Amino acid sequence: MVEAGSIAELLASATDVTTIDSAGKSGARLERVSIGGEPHVVKYLDPSTDWTMRAAGVDGSATLELWRRGILARLPASINQPIVGIAHEDGVTALLMRDVGDWLVPVAGDVVPLDQHLRFLDHMADMHATFWQTSDDIDVVSNRTRYLELSPHTAEREAALGSTHHVPPLIGQGWPLLAEVAPTAAAIVSPLAIDPTPLVDALSGTPETLVHGNWKLDNLGSDPDLNTILLDWELPGRGPALSDLAWYLSINCRRLPQSKEDAIDAYREALERHGIGTEPWWSRQLRLCLLGALVQFGWEKAFAGYDDELAWWERHAVEAAELL
Repeated sequence: MVEAGSIAELLASATDVTTIDSAGKSGARLERVSIGGEPHVVKYLDPSTDWTMRAAGVDGSATLELWRRGILARLPASINQPIVGIAHEDGVTALLMRDVGDWLVPVAGDVVPLDQHLRFLDHMADMHATFWQTSDDIDVVSNRTRYLELSPHTAEREAALGSTHHVPPLIGQGWPLLAEVAPTAAAIVSPLAIDPTPLVDALSGTPETLVHGNWKLDNLGSDPDLNTILLDWELPGRGPALSDLAWYLSINCRRLPQSKEDAIDAYREALERHGIGTEPWWSRQLRLCLLGALVQFGWEKAFAGYDDELAWWERHAVEAAELL
C-alpha cells in the first residue's frame, strides 16, 4: 500500500469530479470521482477545517499513520475498509476510497436490523482479537486523548479559534446541563472529562488491542459479502477493547435492536468465539469502559433530560467509581 507523492498524483486518473454535500459533523470535504470507470470518493482531512483532527492531535491524520504503519492492511477479512490510496501534502491528507455509499447504514433513525447489529459486534470482536495484546506499533491516539475529545477543553479551544462547527458549542452547553439534570452522574464524570487520568490509570492493567474509536452507525455498513464496512478512523490506537463496545452502545443507543445487556453478552460471546478468554479481566474493564462512555457522552445525554437512558449510564458510573 504505497503512499502517493502528491494529491495530484493520487488523483491523476480521476474523472467526473463532483462535490458531495456531506452530512458529516467534522468539517471534512468530500468529492465523488471516477477511477477506471469505477466510482470512488475522495475525503480531504484538513486540521484547519476539521475539529476532530484538532482533537486527535496527530500530525497528518490518524488515518495516515495507520496507512504508513501497514495497520489497515492487517485488518481481518470481516472488516471492509475502503481506502485504496492516500496522499499527504501541505498539511492535508487525501483519502481515495471505493464508493461504498449504497451499502452504508441509512442515516434515518430507524432501529438497525438485529442480524446486522450482531454482525457488527462479531466483526468488532474479530478486529480486537486480531490485534489482542499486540506488540505492533498501534499507538496512534492515546486513551487519554480519546477521553478528552468531547471534553470542555474541546469546546473552549474551538470557541477560542472562532470555530463555526455545530458540535463543539453543544459540548460546552451540555456539560453544565449534566450537572443540573443528573448531579450524581456529573459529580463522577465531569471531573474525569477535565482530567481522565484516574480512569486511564485504572484501565492500564487490563488487556489492550487496536480500537477504532468511533463505532457509530454513520460509519458502518455491510457489503454484499456481509463484511462490515468501517469508515472514519479518527481516534484509533491501543486501548481497551470494551471502550469500542461502550462507545457503540452509547452513541447508537436509540437505534439498537436489543438491550445493552444483551449486546454486551453478544460481544463477549463473539470475543470468546474468536479465541480470546474473558476471565479474569472482563468485569473490571467493562465497568470502567461504561464509565468512560459517560465521560465521553455525558454532555450529550443531558439534552434529553433525566430519562431511562441517562439513568442507565449513571447507575453504571456509580458502580465503577469505586475502581478509580
